[in-house]
Amino acid sequence: MKKSIIVLVLICTSVAIAQSEETLPYYEIPEHPETYTAGTVASRMLDGLGFRYYWATEGLRVEDLEYKPSESGRTSAETIDHLFGLSNFILNSISTEKRSDTDKALTFEEKRKQTLLNIKKASEILRKKDDISQFDNDRFPFWNIINGPISDALWHCGQVVMLRRASGNPFNSKVSVFQGKLRE
Repeated sequence: MKKSIIVLVLICTSVAIAQSEETLPYYEIPEHPETYTAGTVASRMLDGLGFRYYWATEGLRVEDLEYKPSESGRTSAETIDHLFGLSNFILNSISTEKRSDTDKALTFEEKRKQTLLNIKKASEILRKKDDISQFDNDRFPFWNIINGPISDALWHCGQVVMLRRASGNPFNSKVSVFQGKLRE
């Protein structure tokens, strides 16, 4: 009886964890838009980032987060902090709703979720725009968002994948970044 209860609790916990993972955006990349506009192309770049980030960070262990390849390098956790900051910057650059809680101390899981939500919201904003020059401001044009934080975030997702491989927890081999879903 006691073993049955333990098995039932483990099964329920596993199902709950799997369901919570699947409710995060970018388990799969969303369907592509029907038309090509500046907004839909920029949105799709963010969708690709979200999908890569989801799978780069899925299943990271404490030892993966603490892994540091050299004294001068960043840990995976520090790289994830940077990615969180980049997602905040991207969203704040195009949103009328400015986030003020970005300095709040968050757990890895909370940062992961908020980063994915930031990317998703930014993608949704851009997808609805034909002309994204409206996001130019007195400091920089939207072009700088593309070659700056979006490209930087893609770069750092690759670093997380490399770091997790080096710490003994490789990237899921069923992930197809070309198709934007898991291979069967």
